[in-house]
Amino acid sequence: MSASQVVVHATPDLVAASAAARLMVRLVDVQNARGVASVVLTGGRTGIAVLEQLRQSPARDAVDWSRVDIYWGDERFLPPGDPERNDTQAYDALLNHVPVSPERVHPMPAADDRWRDDPDGAAEAYAQELAELANPEEDHGPVPRFDVCLLGIGEEGHTASIFPASPAVYETERTVVGVHNCPKPPPTRISLTLPAIRRSAEVWLLTTGESKAAVVAMALGGTGEVQVPVAGALGQRRTLWLLDRAAASKLPRDLVPPLI
Repeated sequence: MSASQVVVHATPDLVAASAAARLMVRLVDVQNARGVASVVLTGGRTGIAVLEQLRQSPARDAVDWSRVDIYWGDERFLPPGDPERNDTQAYDALLNHVPVSPERVHPMPAADDRWRDDPDGAAEAYAQELAELANPEEDHGPVPRFDVCLLGIGEEGHTASIFPASPAVYETERTVVGVHNCPKPPPTRISLTLPAIRRSAEVWLLTTGESKAAVVAMALGGTGEVQVPVAGALGQRRTLWLLDRAAASKLPRDLVPPLI
């Protein structure tokens, strides 16, 4: 697994703009090398702001959006089209505005007629979908090797929907799990597990605000993933923390680069 790299920007808007610019470059580079690129999207204020920045960028069409495989790191187990679902917000922010190929977009199951009372079954179905999309010769595992996995961070250290000391943080075999009794609403979700996240070539952790400063310092200071799950979100080649000044305010000076 990779060591963590920290980049600090002055404001939340710059964090989102920087992440969007970096993501466009990364997707183009991967497409030039391999033809198809993949990204795992995240929700939350910063995650959706990144997608809005992508939509507004004059360079967005440098990406061939028809050759991007799109996944989600977690999802709120709500009915299809619910405005609180991460995929609904992603479509509104970006995906309705670029020529994605529907067959390359892989949302997590919703609480529809099939799965309404069965988030665990929905999670198992998504895990099976990922397994079928993995290339045995290249991915060497039960999920595709995501090129970039975008993740947010909660004030208590959760990432995706993996909360401290929850059953999900102890998972070592399954790639997707149903999450019950979340400490923040909605209480039922679906999430990639840390083993699945760690199949990513690059993991980018995005967060802003002083309320995140303590947990950022804990994760980068060596606190274990059971207490701070985001500490276990590592990319195979790169783990990039994109922070604003407030979120980085409790890091030791040797971990904080100059502002960009």
